Amino acid sequence: MARVVLRNVEKTYAGGTAAAVRDFNLDVADGEFVVFVGPSGCGKSTTLRCIAGLEEVTGGTIHIGGRLVNDVQPKDRDIAMVFQNYALYPHMTVYENMAFALKIRKTPRQAIGQAVDRTARILGIDKILGRKPKTLSGGQRQRVALGRAIVRNPKCFLFDEPLSNLDAKLRGEMRAEIKRLHLDLKSTTIYVTHDQEEAMTLGDRVVVMKDGVIQQCGAPLQVYQRPINRFVAGFVGTPAMNFFEGTIASDAGRLWFDEGAGRLAIPGWATEALRARVGSKVVLGARPQAIGDGGRASANGASANGAAPGQGNTLPMRVEVVEPLGDKLDVYLSTPRHRHVIARVEAGRPLAPDQTIAAHFDLERIHFFEATNAGALLATAAAEPA
Repeated sequence: MARVVLRNVEKTYAGGTAAAVRDFNLDVADGEFVVFVGPSGCGKSTTLRCIAGLEEVTGGTIHIGGRLVNDVQPKDRDIAMVFQNYALYPHMTVYENMAFALKIRKTPRQAIGQAVDRTARILGIDKILGRKPKTLSGGQRQRVALGRAIVRNPKCFLFDEPLSNLDAKLRGEMRAEIKRLHLDLKSTTIYVTHDQEEAMTLGDRVVVMKDGVIQQCGAPLQVYQRPINRFVAGFVGTPAMNFFEGTIASDAGRLWFDEGAGRLAIPGWATEALRARVGSKVVLGARPQAIGDGGRASANGASANGAAPGQGNTLPMRVEVVEPLGDKLDVYLSTPRHRHVIARVEAGRPLAPDQTIAAHFDLERIHFFEATNAGALLATAAAEPA
């Protein structure tokens, strides 16, 4: 396996008005599993194709195993790529598909047979080696595509959204399979997905991209707990983080976040960062798991379970929709200024549309961002449970 290094990589397509990838810098360690994640059009697949040599970089350098590969043909980069559509040869059997790259290298027939048989057993496809791709299920085809990459024993594995064509159950099984293979093979792997769950569960590190630019790179839990800006905070995590625009106010020696319909106390860990912003707009971020049902709000704002006004941890919110999820409920809430706020609460709560509740905020699990387009992080607690 090998280290992969990208320095100031740029990619602009002919006739394009903006770069598809801009100033991309990344060092993937030998044996590391790195996931590129972001919305469609963010440049993650383009970057992967540049590494593979399927796209020519406009600027910057790419090294694989210490070798500059900018001008090296894809077949000579010693990488293996697994595509979204499997890209199997329809006229070949499973065995022939897996053996093809080794035959091109003029590998001895016995060595090819041993490599294919060993890999097929690992992937559980040793019973279908004589079948053609059209007779296989989606999961079997994906395993064949994985096997074809593994038998080559490349320096680096590249995955371009390989599970997006599978159903949810099979996607989960294949995700676990890919993770197990990585642990067994200790392979350098770069994986592209738009699925945050895949990114969080598979990667040693996650690279979050937007408009061809790296927004944040770090361990999955670090990116989840300490997002660097509003984009990362809103993209990583399911359901997405809720955002509330408000103003920092000072009253009786305390700082408050004034949402309009109510106020939340600024926790001690955020006081220093926000003291200079009294009177200014900021954005409060709270994941659905950090908002709970504090009970039915009364006329004076107190909740039925005793969450009295002045505690600073509740906002009056109207229930719009309740979605049962087994042992949990996703509750869509609103205030006069903010709609489609999601709270994830325990099932069995007596909640119904048009009911007004005192929504309880866990003040140790909220975030504060600038009220600008960039939305840089201003303050966050030391650790938010995943």
